Amino acid sequence: MTTAAAYREFAIRETRGLSPAYERLSLAVSHDRDLLDLIDTLPPTKRQPNLLFGVVRLLGGPVDDPAEFHDFTLAHWPTVAAEMRVRATQTNEAGRCAVLLPALAALPQPLALLEVGASAGLCLYPDRYAYRYGDRRIGTGAPVLDCAATGAPLPTSLPRVVWRAGLDLNPLDVTEPADVAWLDALIWPEHTHRRARLRAAAAVAAADPPLLLRGDLVNDLPALAAQAPADATLVVFHTSVLYQVPAPRRAAFVDLVRDLPGHWLANEDPDVLPHPDLPEPPGDASYNVLALDGRPLAWTRGHGQAVTWFG
Repeated sequence: MTTAAAYREFAIRETRGLSPAYERLSLAVSHDRDLLDLIDTLPPTKRQPNLLFGVVRLLGGPVDDPAEFHDFTLAHWPTVAAEMRVRATQTNEAGRCAVLLPALAALPQPLALLEVGASAGLCLYPDRYAYRYGDRRIGTGAPVLDCAATGAPLPTSLPRVVWRAGLDLNPLDVTEPADVAWLDALIWPEHTHRRARLRAAAAVAAADPPLLLRGDLVNDLPALAAQAPADATLVVFHTSVLYQVPAPRRAAFVDLVRDLPGHWLANEDPDVLPHPDLPEPPGDASYNVLALDGRPLAWTRGHGQAVTWFG
């Protein structure tokens, strides 16, 4: 897929109806030859719209007006490009716990959670947040995560987590203002509710920090998994991570995680982690597939705002 096509698809399938500013900006970039030529000088894994827009926001640039964005990005391209080369789209959206919860709560308790691509580890606390599925509320914590659930087997109680750890090439620290600023920059402009959620989830993590290790998802996963308590159900999970991993490395990870003890919970784009014979998705937007031990269970939206169960 060309860079222009990727930005156009991001506008239509991911931001439409959710972020007018990013839809407008993505479509503008998809026709902006000056910007496209610059973006194409970056490695393929560093050309994503979320990464570019997040870096420009972090640097104080405008994202509401495409013409101003164009001028700022061209004028500051060496700085923008340098940041894009060393950063990744580490969107640490606690709301994704809402689509993981039905699967986690159904496993034998207690749980030992190990997140691959953990960023700052905010998705390692599904037992500390509260959830609202329509008029059904589960838990009493904060933040409260809203999710439109269709057909999902909603639990009656929260899972019990006795160990939590994360693995990331560049783990972030919620007690570091610079790391939180990057997480904030990755949130779409209009999503003030997600900014409030980020701060509430960061407070939960800062009060009881998880074990976060810098490492590779293949080389370093077995040793970290071996640290999980033997009397807990190990769950290795990841969400919207594998698209950043080259295909051969992705295949090696899948082979490895299938052979680990416990369970493997994946929430990924089906183009990145394919499953045979999937039902039609609920709409034309971009959806992930929630899968347990390789068995697909549900369609999910990227920020955890909806889950449609079919498994």
